[in-house]
Amino acid sequence: MILFGASGHCKSVIDIAESIGEKIPIIYDDNPKVEAICHIPVQKFKSEISGLKETGLKENWVISIGNNKNRKEVREKLSEKFGLLIHKTASISSWSAIGDGTVVMAKVVINASTKIGEHCIINSGAVIEHDCIVGDFAHISPNASLAGGVTIGEGTQIGIGACVLPEISIGKWATIGAGAVIIRDVPDGATVIGNPGRVIKINK
Repeated sequence: MILFGASGHCKSVIDIAESIGEKIPIIYDDNPKVEAICHIPVQKFKSEISGLKETGLKENWVISIGNNKNRKEVREKLSEKFGLLIHKTASISSWSAIGDGTVVMAKVVINASTKIGEHCIINSGAVIEHDCIVGDFAHISPNASLAGGVTIGEGTQIGIGACVLPEISIGKWATIGAGAVIIRDVPDGATVIGNPGRVIKINK
């Protein structure tokens, strides 16, 4: 597995890989500020670089960038094959589906008939109940909980410890604040805080 993005989030992704015995030979970054992370070398990315050229094998890649918009921008310039990293302590229903490029961290629970998109972050201790749909590039933060039948749009961030009630729909590129309790649908681009959650801003 090859990683793109040498930041703090990258360390968490490395931890997932180590938990399942996945080897990471190198990390690439557009503007590297360190020479290594967790003893793995970091190199500046150039457009001609590929897993085949650097390793002799066609490696899967994961974009190890925490910011949802930046992760999407990087995806649009890479033509590599993307892999999937799931921590060994995560509980994943065999009736669920998870897209390429997504990372699932320690103690996550994903239940039956849930669909997780591509290049998502499902962070430590998050719970995603049955029949949920999580769009591409979304981030479900640590200890956040989605009840059954929740829909999360592309690029949306669900904050630490937030709770979303059953059958709620949250739009694209929204931000749900830490600890918020979402009891009604949320439009695209909204920032929501509080209990019950209230929209304080809509970013068009």
